[in-house]
Amino acid sequence: MKAPRLAVAVSVALSLTACGASGPGGGGGGQGSGDDTIKASDINPQPRPLVKDGGTLRWGIGEFPAQWNRNHIDGNLAMAAVISNALLPSPFVSDDKAQITVNRDYLLDARVTRQAPKQVVTLRLNPRARWSDGQPITWADYQAQWHALKGDDPDFHLVSATGYQDIAKVRRGRDDHEVVVTFARPFGDWKALFSPLLPASTNRTPEAFDTAWLNKIPVTAGPFRFGGFDQTAKTITILRDDNWWGERAKLDRIIYRAAEQDSLIGMFGNGELDIIDVGTSAPDYARAQATPGARVRQAAGPDFRHLTFNAAGDPLRDVRVRQAVQLGIDRQAIARSDLQGLDWPSTPLNNHFFMNTQTGYQDNAGDLGAYDPERAGRLLDQAGWKLDGAVRKKDGRPLDLRFVVPSGVQLSKAEGELTQSMLTRIGVRLSLQVVPSDDFFTKYVIPGNFDITPFAYIGTPFPVSSSHGVYANAPDGTTWNANFGRVGSAAIDAAMDRASQNLDPEGARADVNAADKLIWKQASVLPLYQRPQLVAVRETLANVGARGFHELRYQDIGFVR
Repeated sequence: MKAPRLAVAVSVALSLTACGASGPGGGGGGQGSGDDTIKASDINPQPRPLVKDGGTLRWGIGEFPAQWNRNHIDGNLAMAAVISNALLPSPFVSDDKAQITVNRDYLLDARVTRQAPKQVVTLRLNPRARWSDGQPITWADYQAQWHALKGDDPDFHLVSATGYQDIAKVRRGRDDHEVVVTFARPFGDWKALFSPLLPASTNRTPEAFDTAWLNKIPVTAGPFRFGGFDQTAKTITILRDDNWWGERAKLDRIIYRAAEQDSLIGMFGNGELDIIDVGTSAPDYARAQATPGARVRQAAGPDFRHLTFNAAGDPLRDVRVRQAVQLGIDRQAIARSDLQGLDWPSTPLNNHFFMNTQTGYQDNAGDLGAYDPERAGRLLDQAGWKLDGAVRKKDGRPLDLRFVVPSGVQLSKAEGELTQSMLTRIGVRLSLQVVPSDDFFTKYVIPGNFDITPFAYIGTPFPVSSSHGVYANAPDGTTWNANFGRVGSAAIDAAMDRASQNLDPEGARADVNAADKLIWKQASVLPLYQRPQLVAVRETLANVGARGFHELRYQDIGFVR
């Protein structure tokens, strides 16, 4: 199950834009693939003239979002991003090497126009760009988004204020289609901001921010427009928008159908769906490969599989217990189990920010990344948890933990069973709790209703800004936003802040790795491995598939002639 980006959730940036980093295969080197090359993206790229006009794309998704404001903590979901990326403005786009360029459907130009005494960025908007209600997209939309996301009003329930909190002001330039952004502090990932952009009307008040996108998509500004929800059939329909000012969408419509993973695989095999994310299940991979007229497209994902430990409750509030649990888990064994049959290396990931093959990657795990049950036992003894038979106890209370997994995701269940067996060896009793897939994030992960849980963080080209919220401390001790581990420190925040303000790529990488070393000691997120992207598609489907860092152009997606 993928986390919200964060789009779940929670998005974690896994490569520095300025570094020129790419996923495996970006430099031509392969790692573990059958043809000795793992691609940075695999989307069957086809020029628009070779793509048919018209048609319906049936897209299987793993959850049916309720909150469609992706800047809201409940809306920071991978599936919400998959759908709303076709509907909402993104001022910048990434290629498969994580190189960022201006999206000319929304911006004509964007640059740093002053560096001292304060950083100033000027955006020149495309004057043709309009919201579906007929209103032009102007500087006022950018200003309202900054006001909502800058983090000084707790009534706006944000995923993260990163970057926005560094802005001193957003003002009108020479006309309504010029935005001048002045930063109070330098912010190297400024191109990560304002994506997706929402209209000022839904950002101006906390009530609008929280409710305007709840179970509805009130306005759009993309090659597709909202068609409707069918709560019974669990479908979301989007339609070609004939008022779109850019290149006309090839497809007539896209119908997204939400179901549990087992059902999605079955529907794809039966010809009811045209595209699904296979995930890292070997049986699902084999079933998808065996489907007539289908291909499984494979690329290096900027995503990583991990376990999050909830430090807000006993006994994981004690860092010694979290470190012990971490040392009691054999990551290599879990990776081998998860990736068996996928032709993908089971190398453990020893960094929270960078992939194994990316510029900037270094092993920061040290001895806390090792499988060491004996040391785990010593740490638990020091924390007062003494063996009493098969289970450790403290003050008469057994060391019990809950491992929460979404229903229908066999990979998560298998990870839980392996972890359960491993932790038994150090005297920790782990019970598996299977919860409805649609409720997994909103009712369990986000509110902290778990002890340990597995999912995948979704990478973006902006490592500092998009990961900041996952590891940031809560100044008031209660508002954790995207930090599902619910623990942080001033030292981690300071290292991430230095990275975000460092305009030198090499220096920024060093600052990121300094933060990473501290996060390993904190033991709140345990990386497992770099996740391959495996996407099953109809052979005739073009310009979509395993995308890596590549931003899809939804107007180009369709079926070849």
